[in-house]
Amino acid sequence: MTPTDSEIARNLPLGPQCKTRTRLVLVEDHAILRDGLTSLIDLESDLLIVGAFDCLESSLEGIRQLQPDVVVLDLALPSGSGIDLLGEIPRLSPGSRKLVLTGNDGEATIRAALSAGADGYVLKDANRAELLLAIRTVSSGQRFLCKAVASKVLSGFLSGDKQSPSAIVANSITVREREVLVRIAQGHSNKAIARDLGLSPKTVEKHRPNLMRKLQLHNAAAITMYAIRNGLSGSDPVGVRLAERLPASV
Repeated sequence: MTPTDSEIARNLPLGPQCKTRTRLVLVEDHAILRDGLTSLIDLESDLLIVGAFDCLESSLEGIRQLQPDVVVLDLALPSGSGIDLLGEIPRLSPGSRKLVLTGNDGEATIRAALSAGADGYVLKDANRAELLLAIRTVSSGQRFLCKAVASKVLSGFLSGDKQSPSAIVANSITVREREVLVRIAQGHSNKAIARDLGLSPKTVEKHRPNLMRKLQLHNAAAITMYAIRNGLSGSDPVGVRLAERLPASV
């Protein structure tokens, strides 16, 4: 692969140190941001930038040859869309995880990126700690949404802008579990959930592992992603006590 004006491939040793670090490819058309991200990530002993590209076309061949652990990509790219790139990465580099880093916080765009296979979504105004956490979380095989994105998407999802839940999901989650699920995804503690729903903390402590076991989820980020993709929400907004109209499953 010969670097051109539209791609930057880094000549790196393939020794033991390189193999023990998470190998990243950046796809970002703004040179200042691309250089800034490279400088930031190079400070981390467990992360390594192996390639950086500024458009869709050059990134395709670069990802195919470099086979990175994680591709960090913007959605607005010259000559194409990052959404298209998300769909191509599994074919080019099946083992690569995909983290969107963009300034676009539109709910439709977020949903489109997640549907196209993004493993994480972070806004460009995220702080350094959140960005590094996103990279490490996605590289470990988990999913990640920055707080701003999770809050926006959950708000829309709770207000009724959602897809109909499947019959399997509807049958596996009780009304009370659905209420608990939403609050876990919003980052609430067991005590806060108990107070909000009028339950005892012990009851919530029982619901949380049961819910995560049913859905085979392991953390709040995974729950948030599950909620977004499956549209798990009742017609009532959060805070309405369904127990006033039907028995709560507690």
